[in-house]
Amino acid sequence: MTANLRTGSDFARLSRRISAAGLLDRRPGYYVFRIGLVATLFVSGWVAFFAIGDSWWQLAIAAFQAVMFGQIALLSHDLAHRQVFRTRRPSEIAGRIAGNLGVGMSYGWWMDKHTRHHANPNHEDLDPDVDPDILVWSKDQARASKGVPRFIGRYQAFLFFPLLTLEGLNLHFSGLRAVAKPGLRARRLEAALLLAHFALYFSALLVVLSPGKALVFFIVHKALWGVYMGSIFAPNHKGMPILSGDTELDFLRKQVLTSRNVRGGRVVDVALGGLNYQIEHHLFPSMPSPALRRARPIVQRYCEEIGVPYHETGLTESYKLALRSLHDAGEPIRANRRDAARA
Repeated sequence: MTANLRTGSDFARLSRRISAAGLLDRRPGYYVFRIGLVATLFVSGWVAFFAIGDSWWQLAIAAFQAVMFGQIALLSHDLAHRQVFRTRRPSEIAGRIAGNLGVGMSYGWWMDKHTRHHANPNHEDLDPDVDPDILVWSKDQARASKGVPRFIGRYQAFLFFPLLTLEGLNLHFSGLRAVAKPGLRARRLEAALLLAHFALYFSALLVVLSPGKALVFFIVHKALWGVYMGSIFAPNHKGMPILSGDTELDFLRKQVLTSRNVRGGRVVDVALGGLNYQIEHHLFPSMPSPALRRARPIVQRYCEEIGVPYHETGLTESYKLALRSLHDAGEPIRANRRDAARA
């Protein structure tokens, strides 16, 4: 019992160091600049869209807006974690504007899902991000799989990035499904904002573009947005230990051992919205994203002091690890198929 209590206090000692460094303080100036810049670029993209008119050059705008949708989703993520505002009400108002109206993704649905992920990262029973709905994330899930996951699971490492082209549509569909059922907070407001988003989006496409170009714009935009969103989140936990059942890990170890940081400069920080510092983000979800870089050496040194592995790799290597993990997870399905073929 004494050892467990001592282990449980590790996070408290780290938290005091982080607080003493001022890394949990609000950063209003940073977020005013970031929100203003993203909003300006987003609006400018649509101004260019209307200025260019019915042209195949619009595919460049589709690619640009895929990136902007990703950046707005990242802002919605920061708002959900109260990195921008300290209290719930302004966070929810801004989050619904960014998420529902801005990119057509339900803020309330995503916040509930993401909160459960943070509470139990990479836990195959409790983390919705490792539900075997399409892909299997562990060999146990592969052995128990049926239907689509079993069909895809054999070659899921090769299909992972192609499947990400559908992630944008999945985010839209999940949001619409969430507002169609009772239980979601402010469900009518979220539904109204989602419908407003889709009405404005499709009206713009059909007014400016011919039907054929509108369809191609839609496909390119949603596919690239999906790949971008998946590429932001894939390096963080995929390929790290999968937990199951009851675990005796304390909060610090549960967060650190299941997360992976991605090395890189300012470009990587901007592209991944600071989530490349996944270990620090999971330990301190309300820490403003620009402080994560400064928190990294403090957390890394502390993990060395207490003997907790701190995993960090480059961006390309992180994708390799994620794909290797997916391939390994699907092995029982391939083995079963080989056995059936020999029989």
